[in-house]
Amino acid sequence: MIIAIDGPTASGKGTVAAGVARHYGLKRLDTGALYRAVGLAVIDVGGNPSDEAAAVAAAKALDLTAIDETRIRSSAAGLAASKVASQPAVRAALLAAQRAFAADPAGAVLDGRDIGTVICPDADVKLFVTADLPVRTERRLNELRSRGEQISFEELQAQIAERDRRDTSRADAPLRQAEGAHLLDTTHLSIEGAVEAACRLIDAALARPGA
Repeated sequence: MIIAIDGPTASGKGTVAAGVARHYGLKRLDTGALYRAVGLAVIDVGGNPSDEAAAVAAAKALDLTAIDETRIRSSAAGLAASKVASQPAVRAALLAAQRAFAADPAGAVLDGRDIGTVICPDADVKLFVTADLPVRTERRLNELRSRGEQISFEELQAQIAERDRRDTSRADAPLRQAEGAHLLDTTHLSIEGAVEAACRLIDAALARPGA
């Protein structure tokens, strides 16, 4: 079983994906982490994430088992991720690894921005997770401050809005709700409530004839 979960920054898709994976006993891949890691790798060598050659080289050298989960969650890594993710050659370099992960017969949950549209268009269940911009900003702000990173609400909201614009307007694999994807708005949901709502949608989809 493949479950594809897409959505914008801080919508809760990663939290939902982790909860869904635990609930169904499936492995999970946060594909956004791949782009964050690539962007950070470029920055680490003094490069510019907008430099396609540097970004592609970082993508081809990426070790999925050695991603620093703490460092990639910074606001700088998030901005770098949106820049490298807009480059078709970078997306192509990471495509095979993502599809190989999804192809495991044991099943998988993948979350990102193009899972239901590009990576796994034939996924058994697709979800599109969203939330209002101010709520997403507050969530990410709390996350960053918990790690000691200081940034104002206004600056962070502008960054997230810019990333939304870049993600939805890029020519290659833009962020959008995939055909057949179930919409899950987490604006007013707790973590537990969001995971429960996602599992209800998945159970209902799997119970339909032909699922």
